[in-house]
Amino acid sequence: MDLYQIIITHNRPWKAREIICVTLLFAAALFAAGYLIRHQKIKRSQALAGISLLLFLSVVFGSTVFTRMPSKRQFELQPFWSWREVIVNHNRELLKENLLNCILLVPMGILLPILLHRKVTWQQGLLWGLLVSAAIETCQLVFCRGLFEWDDMIHNALGCMAGCLLTNTVSRRKT
Repeated sequence: MDLYQIIITHNRPWKAREIICVTLLFAAALFAAGYLIRHQKIKRSQALAGISLLLFLSVVFGSTVFTRMPSKRQFELQPFWSWREVIVNHNRELLKENLLNCILLVPMGILLPILLHRKVTWQQGLLWGLLVSAAIETCQLVFCRGLFEWDDMIHNALGCMAGCLLTNTVSRRKT
């Protein structure tokens, strides 16, 4: 299944109420960013990174939780079960899913050091990715909108960590 098929299979269009909520959230964030820039509490790059991160997380939560069709509550509590399937049963679709889960939070990891205006260690990047991913997985479990699994949390956290390391490396080379 290609990425487009995954998106159209698991996601419905956003409802007007959801669009309004996200729009109001963005309006509040833009107002706050403008206020903080005007009072010299943050730099423009931090405001842009914050707004970008909010947009990104809105799309991620929308596609992984809120626009998915409800089903029965599902969970897989055995860590690394997906890699066993990939290695033992040569499941290429699950390999693709694992790799996409690793990539999912890379943009968040890229934006975090810019937003915080400092280096984010690999441990902090891993922790931030784990926290956001745990929120996604918990929402999926509570709202019956996907499979709760530790593997996704691990993969997402690794992606966020990789994004932080990438930004740190690029920032270090610029200075």
